[in-house]
Amino acid sequence: QVQLVESGGGLVQAGASLRLSCAASGRTFSTYTMGWFRQAPGKEREFVAAISRNTGATYYADSVKGRFTISRDNVKNTVYLQMTSLKPEDTAVYYCAAAPFFTTLNAQYDYWGQGTQVTVSS
Repeated sequence: QVQLVESGGGLVQAGASLRLSCAASGRTFSTYTMGWFRQAPGKEREFVAAISRNTGATYYADSVKGRFTISRDNVKNTVYLQMTSLKPEDTAVYYCAAAPFFTTLNAQYDYWGQGTQVTVSS
């Protein structure tokens, strides 16, 4: 069982940066692939980024590639999403999630946080 708690969301202007954090409970954090997803009003939840459990390999959605960076600290049981050059279309609730293997499919993630709101004004 893994419990996830996101933080770091907020209201920023276009072009600004934010860093989201996701703290995980339990001693098995390092055995999970961690992902970030987002859901805008009226839209389906979409994949943003993922990081592997061991090698730190990462994968990004095309819409955020070059602007967002996912990282993890297996000692602190925390995964981060550094977001730069934010755009109004990045506005969404951002969720972190844990999966037993590397995947970008939200249906394959077993554990989810409650989400944190990111709003980017133009």
